[in-house]
Amino acid sequence: TIMLAGLFAGVLFIGLVLGDWLYFVRLTPDAGRYGCGIARSRDRFSRNSLSRLQAEVDANGALTLPHGIARYYPDLQQIVIRPQYHLFSMSFRTAWPLKGMIHLKNDDQAVETLCIKRIPWSSAIITLMWFLLVGIGTTGFIVTYGAQGGFSTLSGVLMGIGILGIGLLVLAFGIVTVIFSYRLENNRLGKVYEELKAVLDGTAKTVRRD
Repeated sequence: TIMLAGLFAGVLFIGLVLGDWLYFVRLTPDAGRYGCGIARSRDRFSRNSLSRLQAEVDANGALTLPHGIARYYPDLQQIVIRPQYHLFSMSFRTAWPLKGMIHLKNDDQAVETLCIKRIPWSSAIITLMWFLLVGIGTTGFIVTYGAQGGFSTLSGVLMGIGILGIGLLVLAFGIVTVIFSYRLENNRLGKVYEELKAVLDGTAKTVRRD
């Protein structure tokens, strides 16, 4: 019974993560706002930029770019962008994919934009839980070890320092992994944004439609 419950919990967990990712990569207005916001940036384009974009998108507002895809919602004044995800791609993919929701605001002279970068909620929650588990686990062990007199001898002190060092190394490895992954995914999203920006500026050489 315990094994069946564990198996069911594992299948349910995998299903929730897959569902989270599948909804995250959609380009509908609701899905565009879905995810954990982790960064934002502002930009400014000419008043004619949205007219250029409207001329390039298809009937559904979609625009396929060399490294990704964008979808324009003129009624909502929003553009959703994300890199292309190929099932059998040879490029390295991380557990922290990024997409961008670009909010548009017209004024008398230009178009102000605010791009909010998001990752899947499952990626954010699992990452937070992992850091909490390692941090609390290491701290709890050191406190319990000290309360039980583990630091009363030199060998005990050395052992405690060793365990603490291992915990800190695991935390450092996790931090480096997250930073590396964010930079990699941010670079991919940045390419898509620059390609979209070329369309808005009227300098795009080639744009493939959906």
